[in-house]
Amino acid sequence: MATDWLGSIVSINCGESLGVYQGRVSAVDQVSQTISLTRPFHNGVKCLVPEVTFRAGDITELKILEIPGPGDSRQCGDSQQMDTGIPGVGCQVGPSQNGTGKILKKPSSAPQNIPRRTDMKTSQDIVISPQQQCSKSYMDRHMETLNQSKGFRRRHNSWSSSSRHPNQVTPKKSGLKNGQMKSKDDECFGDDIDEIPDTDFDFEGNLALFDKAAVFEEIETYERRSGTRSRGTPSEKPTRYRHDENILESEPIVYRRIVVPQNPHKEFCTDSGLVVPSVSYELHKKLLSVAEKHGLTLERRLEMTGVCASQMALSLLGGPNRLNPKNVHQRPTVALLCGPHVKGAQGISCGRHLSNHDVHVILFLPNFVKMLESITNELNLFSKTQGQQVSSVKDLPATPVDLVINCLDCHENAFLRDQPWYKAVVDWANQNRAPVLSIDPPISEMELGIDAKWSLALGLPLPLGERAGRVYLCDIGIPQKVFQEVGINYHSPFGCKFVIPLHST
Repeated sequence: MATDWLGSIVSINCGESLGVYQGRVSAVDQVSQTISLTRPFHNGVKCLVPEVTFRAGDITELKILEIPGPGDSRQCGDSQQMDTGIPGVGCQVGPSQNGTGKILKKPSSAPQNIPRRTDMKTSQDIVISPQQQCSKSYMDRHMETLNQSKGFRRRHNSWSSSSRHPNQVTPKKSGLKNGQMKSKDDECFGDDIDEIPDTDFDFEGNLALFDKAAVFEEIETYERRSGTRSRGTPSEKPTRYRHDENILESEPIVYRRIVVPQNPHKEFCTDSGLVVPSVSYELHKKLLSVAEKHGLTLERRLEMTGVCASQMALSLLGGPNRLNPKNVHQRPTVALLCGPHVKGAQGISCGRHLSNHDVHVILFLPNFVKMLESITNELNLFSKTQGQQVSSVKDLPATPVDLVINCLDCHENAFLRDQPWYKAVVDWANQNRAPVLSIDPPISEMELGIDAKWSLALGLPLPLGERAGRVYLCDIGIPQKVFQEVGINYHSPFGCKFVIPLHST
């Protein structure tokens, strides 16, 4: 009959969606194919409702944790009065001092799938009727498991007898007869060793019933309400900072340390937040003239420009990853396009330093009858290097080079753009598909025949347009009092570097 299973403690697995329930069977309905549990536990946590009902189609696995015996079914069946409220805790009838039976509650810290010894005896006398279609398939499935756990349960009883709960009533030896003591010894040690199964207790399965996420969430909620310091859940990781990071978040500081006499047409900003205003070409030309009067000659300025431009070009070519003695087979190639003016002399100085650093430099310079003295001096120094000088576009490489340095344009001699050699060189640079670095480009975008990816400004930047690419600023050694003499309140924005990037504001 279906009533034979009433009072049994079972564990019902309803899959990942519903979880695992444990409780005492209070009702089994054969017609509706349902089973009800009283005082249920869901995933190790006590449910708020006193009773839950399951359909046969929702049950994935059913385990019998305890079956009441003939003598204690009457006492353990009443779940409203005698249920301990903990799944896996059953009722045990033990003798008291006066020999009468007394109900003993067996404490347990977690649900366990260990059947009692008395369950083995009662399970052999159970008769299942043909009408028990709802529970028979689940109960029979676990009968073999109960029989295999017989020997393990006896060992468990021997272990638990030495560590009983303080509130548990234990029988005294003085009030027991020899026959009763012998029966207890037979119960613990009476089985043969061969009958002890090799299967171990499923600790992981019982541990999975404990909902750790719910417990940590409850602790976090309590600490948040009480104002105590949160210890965090296991999934949270403490924030780690590097030695160069600030713990306090702050926006970049924007400050001005350079003030020009005229309202700047365009302003730039450094990585540290310093505002660098642009100057007009007339003010920039006046600044260089005053610096030359105080001893910063053209030769010195050309040398500083060549060093700064070569350092930037070496970084663009790959720096130490590309330029080292082990990579002689990957020697970079730079095409240097220069015109017959001071800007061209700056480019020749840059090419000399690049060639000294084992860079293959191809210098293009058109043939003129009379050259500037600065160009002649730079060419004499460049000829002592391994660099190659050409005067025809046909001698330039047909394959793409690593970098093109543009020094063709100047601020004053605009007639050079109409020369055939200029147009031919511009066409070659646009077809070569190599990145372009322009040194001190002019202001007007109409004078830029070659679109640059980077541009290098000298001292203070000019209001360059979009075709100049990303603007960099180099220090050419102008003293601070020279800036003050032309009306510029100047504090160096370079810090520990000679070339810094500028960002448009």
